[in-house]
Amino acid sequence: MSTMEKHGSSSSSNCTETIRGLPEHGKSDLKQHVQVKNPYLQTMEEDILYHFSLSTKTHNLPEMFGDIKFVCVGGSANRMKAFAQFIHQELQLPGNPEEVKDICEGTDRYCMYKVGPVLSISHGMGVPSISIMLHELIKLLHHAHCHDVVLFRLGTSGGVGLPPGTVVITDKAVDYSFRPQFEQVVLGKVITRSTELDEGVASELLQCSLELQNVPSVIGNTMCTHDFYEGQGRLDGALCSFSHEEKLEYLRKAYEAGVRNIEMESTVFAAMCRVCGLKAAVICVTLLNRFEGDQITSSHDVLVDYQQRPQVLVSHFIKKRLGHIV
Repeated sequence: MSTMEKHGSSSSSNCTETIRGLPEHGKSDLKQHVQVKNPYLQTMEEDILYHFSLSTKTHNLPEMFGDIKFVCVGGSANRMKAFAQFIHQELQLPGNPEEVKDICEGTDRYCMYKVGPVLSISHGMGVPSISIMLHELIKLLHHAHCHDVVLFRLGTSGGVGLPPGTVVITDKAVDYSFRPQFEQVVLGKVITRSTELDEGVASELLQCSLELQNVPSVIGNTMCTHDFYEGQGRLDGALCSFSHEEKLEYLRKAYEAGVRNIEMESTVFAAMCRVCGLKAAVICVTLLNRFEGDQITSSHDVLVDYQQRPQVLVSHFIKKRLGHIV
């Protein structure tokens, strides 16, 4: 077995994964290529990206995706199609934005749209769904020989001490105990991976927010949970084994630990991107302040406006990187 990872046994304390050849955080080569940490991939005659309905044998991945510089992922298929249409207009590309084509139309698991140097992909809800997508996305970028790629997760979240509509640019993705790590069980053993995100990209996004109207933004930690109800301390699920005061105490502890929002995908997203040498950012808008309630009560029009804010911010970032905005 490869020595790329150090494993902890199921009966002992967890250990941190060590990856050889991983660039120091915040530094990169002239061309930062997408790394895969699997020696078996190079021995395969064909790599089938099953959930994308793509393959190295049936598709020319370098020709299809070699120019990708930005990958934007989000939970909802409809939202990521809307983002593809939006970025098509923002980049003033030729053709009709309404006619963007779903590259993954051969499967109903995820959707994928390529708009110039931007890839827009849905990932579903929760760690298992996004992790499957990320494995195949990272392999896709590797097979396509992409380099200098930035990944963004665009989403919605519950705010912790923030008003609805605030965009949280994640500093660190943390677990239920507010630790900046992701635990992956492999062959019955726990591997712990760092969830540090690129500080430079986060700072650049915050600066972009200052150049926009109606996109109030902060940098803070994002807590990733395993579910929407009990794991996030909601009192309105089918099950609830804690009191209102216990909920508030947990949220207070989270706030004191720097947590400003809660969602369900950020830790695995940050961990996998870091291991594979990809600069990444998580940008989620808050739909409510969890200190004030659990249910989302804003009107449809207000929620649509909120959900567009991460898209507007990332679009501005992309246009500045491409030189469309001085």
